[in-house]
Amino acid sequence: MKDHAHRETGGTAVLFTDAYRTHAAALLAYLRSQGVDDPEAVTQDVFVALYPRLESLSGGRDGLRALLFTIAHARVVDHHRRRSRVPVAIAYDPLADTRSTPSAEDDVVHDAGVAELLGRLTPEYRDVIALRILAGLTIEEVARIMGRSPGAIKQLQRRALLALRREVDTGAEAGREREAVR
Repeated sequence: MKDHAHRETGGTAVLFTDAYRTHAAALLAYLRSQGVDDPEAVTQDVFVALYPRLESLSGGRDGLRALLFTIAHARVVDHHRRRSRVPVAIAYDPLADTRSTPSAEDDVVHDAGVAELLGRLTPEYRDVIALRILAGLTIEEVARIMGRSPGAIKQLQRRALLALRREVDTGAEAGREREAVR
Protein backbone atom coordinates (compact mmCIF):
# COMPACT_ATOMS: atom_id res chain seq x y z
CA MET A 1 0.00 0.00 0.00
CA LYS A 2 2.98 2.25 0.53
CA ASP A 3 3.65 2.90 -3.14
CA HIS A 4 0.01 2.79 -4.14
CA ALA A 5 -1.12 5.17 -1.36
CA HIS A 6 1.64 7.67 -2.07
CA ARG A 7 0.84 7.72 -5.77
CA GLU A 8 -2.92 7.78 -5.29
CA THR A 9 -3.30 10.20 -2.36
CA GLY A 10 -0.07 12.12 -2.22
CA GLY A 11 1.34 10.90 1.10
CA THR A 12 0.86 9.55 4.55
CA ALA A 13 -0.82 12.67 5.90
CA VAL A 14 -3.54 12.56 3.28
CA LEU A 15 -4.01 8.82 3.83
CA PHE A 16 -4.27 9.42 7.59
CA THR A 17 -6.82 12.22 7.13
CA ASP A 18 -8.87 10.08 4.78
CA ALA A 19 -8.75 7.14 7.22
CA TYR A 20 -9.92 9.38 10.06
CA ARG A 21 -12.81 10.85 8.09
CA THR A 22 -13.87 7.46 6.83
CA HIS A 23 -13.55 5.31 9.97
CA ALA A 24 -13.63 7.54 13.08
CA ALA A 25 -17.43 7.40 13.54
CA ALA A 26 -17.58 3.61 13.19
CA LEU A 27 -14.59 3.22 15.48
CA LEU A 28 -16.18 5.48 18.09
CA ALA A 29 -19.43 3.50 17.91
CA TYR A 30 -17.50 0.25 18.36
CA LEU A 31 -15.66 1.61 21.41
CA ARG A 32 -18.90 2.87 22.97
CA SER A 33 -20.53 -0.51 22.41
CA GLN A 34 -17.66 -2.18 24.23
CA GLY A 35 -18.15 -0.09 27.38
CA VAL A 36 -14.96 1.97 27.19
CA ASP A 37 -15.10 4.81 29.75
CA ASP A 38 -13.79 7.53 27.41
CA PRO A 39 -14.40 6.33 23.84
CA GLU A 40 -13.43 9.68 22.26
CA ALA A 41 -9.99 9.58 23.87
CA VAL A 42 -9.48 5.95 22.90
CA THR A 43 -10.52 6.76 19.32
CA GLN A 44 -7.81 9.41 19.19
CA ASP A 45 -5.33 6.97 20.73
CA VAL A 46 -6.13 4.40 18.04
CA PHE A 47 -5.41 6.92 15.29
CA VAL A 48 -2.19 8.01 16.99
CA ALA A 49 -1.11 4.36 17.06
CA LEU A 50 -2.11 3.98 13.39
CA TYR A 51 -0.07 6.89 12.03
CA PRO A 52 3.44 5.37 12.30
CA ARG A 53 2.18 2.11 10.77
CA LEU A 54 0.80 3.72 7.61
CA GLU A 55 4.17 3.56 5.80
CA SER A 56 4.29 -0.23 6.05
CA LEU A 57 0.57 -0.88 5.63
CA SER A 58 -0.51 -3.45 3.09
CA GLY A 59 -3.92 -4.70 2.02
CA GLY A 60 -5.43 -1.45 0.77
CA ARG A 61 -8.53 0.03 2.36
CA ASP A 62 -9.60 -3.33 3.81
CA GLY A 63 -6.16 -3.74 5.39
CA LEU A 64 -6.40 -0.23 6.84
CA ARG A 65 -9.82 -0.91 8.29
CA ALA A 66 -8.68 -4.25 9.73
CA LEU A 67 -5.63 -2.61 11.31
CA LEU A 68 -7.73 0.18 12.84
CA PHE A 69 -10.16 -2.24 14.46
CA THR A 70 -7.31 -4.53 15.56
CA ILE A 71 -5.73 -1.59 17.40
CA ALA A 72 -9.13 -0.59 18.79
CA HIS A 73 -9.82 -4.12 20.01
CA ALA A 74 -6.46 -4.21 21.76
CA ARG A 75 -7.33 -0.90 23.47
CA VAL A 76 -10.69 -2.34 24.59
CA VAL A 77 -8.97 -5.40 26.05
CA ASP A 78 -6.43 -3.14 27.80
CA HIS A 79 -9.26 -0.99 29.16
CA HIS A 80 -11.14 -3.95 30.65
CA ARG A 81 -7.97 -5.44 32.13
CA ARG A 82 -7.13 -2.11 33.74
CA ARG A 83 -10.68 -1.73 35.04
CA SER A 84 -10.58 -5.20 36.61
CA ARG A 85 -7.36 -4.35 38.48
CA VAL A 86 -8.35 -0.89 39.69
CA PRO A 87 -11.53 -0.44 41.69
CA VAL A 88 -14.08 1.94 40.30
CA ALA A 89 -13.93 5.34 41.98
CA ILE A 90 -17.29 6.49 43.28
CA ALA A 91 -17.85 10.10 44.24
CA TYR A 92 -18.72 10.69 47.88
CA ASP A 93 -22.31 11.77 48.41
CA PRO A 94 -22.85 13.02 51.96
CA LEU A 95 -26.63 12.74 51.57
CA ALA A 96 -26.38 9.02 50.80
CA ASP A 97 -23.99 8.32 53.69
CA THR A 98 -26.02 6.61 56.40
CA ARG A 99 -23.16 6.58 58.88
CA SER A 100 -23.52 9.43 61.30
CA THR A 101 -22.09 10.47 64.58
CA PRO A 102 -23.57 13.16 66.77
CA SER A 103 -21.55 16.33 66.82
CA ALA A 104 -19.94 17.67 69.97
CA GLU A 105 -22.63 20.32 70.06
CA ASP A 106 -25.35 17.66 69.94
CA ASP A 107 -23.67 15.81 72.80
CA VAL A 108 -23.49 18.94 74.94
CA VAL A 109 -26.95 20.24 74.15
CA HIS A 110 -28.79 16.92 74.52
CA ASP A 111 -26.70 14.72 76.79
CA ALA A 112 -25.56 17.35 79.28
CA GLY A 113 -29.09 18.66 79.79
CA VAL A 114 -28.42 22.04 78.20
CA ALA A 115 -31.69 21.90 76.30
CA GLU A 116 -33.52 21.24 79.56
CA LEU A 117 -31.73 24.11 81.31
CA LEU A 118 -32.48 26.48 78.43
CA GLY A 119 -36.11 25.39 78.56
CA ARG A 120 -36.33 26.73 82.11
CA LEU A 121 -35.29 30.24 81.01
CA THR A 122 -37.62 32.93 79.70
CA PRO A 123 -37.90 33.06 75.90
CA GLU A 124 -35.74 36.22 75.69
CA TYR A 125 -33.01 34.74 77.88
CA ARG A 126 -33.12 31.46 75.95
CA ASP A 127 -32.83 33.29 72.61
CA VAL A 128 -29.87 35.40 73.75
CA ILE A 129 -27.98 32.40 75.15
CA ALA A 130 -28.72 30.29 72.09
CA LEU A 131 -27.67 32.99 69.64
CA ARG A 132 -24.60 34.19 71.54
CA ILE A 133 -23.16 30.98 72.93
CA LEU A 134 -24.52 28.10 70.90
CA ALA A 135 -24.60 29.90 67.52
CA GLY A 136 -21.50 32.00 68.27
CA LEU A 137 -22.95 35.27 66.99
CA THR A 138 -21.63 38.68 68.00
CA ILE A 139 -23.59 41.06 70.20
CA GLU A 140 -24.28 43.26 67.17
CA GLU A 141 -25.60 40.31 65.14
CA VAL A 142 -27.86 39.20 67.99
CA ALA A 143 -29.09 42.80 68.42
CA ARG A 144 -30.07 42.94 64.74
CA ILE A 145 -31.81 39.57 64.91
CA MET A 146 -33.76 40.39 68.06
CA GLY A 147 -34.46 44.00 67.11
CA ARG A 148 -32.74 45.43 70.19
CA SER A 149 -29.75 47.62 70.91
CA PRO A 150 -26.34 46.06 71.65
CA GLY A 151 -26.56 47.43 75.21
CA ALA A 152 -29.91 45.69 75.75
CA ILE A 153 -28.44 42.41 74.45
CA LYS A 154 -25.50 42.71 76.88
CA GLN A 155 -27.94 43.18 79.76
CA LEU A 156 -30.14 40.28 78.60
CA GLN A 157 -27.08 38.04 78.27
CA ARG A 158 -25.83 38.96 81.76
CA ARG A 159 -29.25 38.30 83.29
CA ALA A 160 -29.67 35.08 81.32
CA LEU A 161 -26.29 33.78 82.50
CA LEU A 162 -27.17 34.63 86.12
CA ALA A 163 -30.50 32.83 85.76
CA LEU A 164 -28.73 29.87 84.19
CA ARG A 165 -26.21 29.80 87.04
CA ARG A 166 -29.10 29.73 89.56
CA GLU A 167 -30.66 26.81 87.68
CA VAL A 168 -27.38 24.90 87.67
CA ASP A 169 -26.77 25.62 91.36
CA THR A 170 -30.33 24.55 92.22
CA GLY A 171 -29.86 21.36 90.25
CA ALA A 172 -26.53 20.66 91.94
CA GLU A 173 -28.04 21.18 95.40
CA ALA A 174 -30.90 18.84 94.57
CA GLY A 175 -28.39 16.26 93.36
CA ARG A 176 -26.37 16.53 96.59
CA GLU A 177 -29.54 16.15 98.66
CA ARG A 178 -30.48 13.01 96.71
CA GLU A 179 -27.01 11.57 97.31
CA ALA A 180 -27.23 12.34 101.05
CA VAL A 181 -30.58 10.52 101.33
CA ARG A 182 -29.19 7.32 99.83
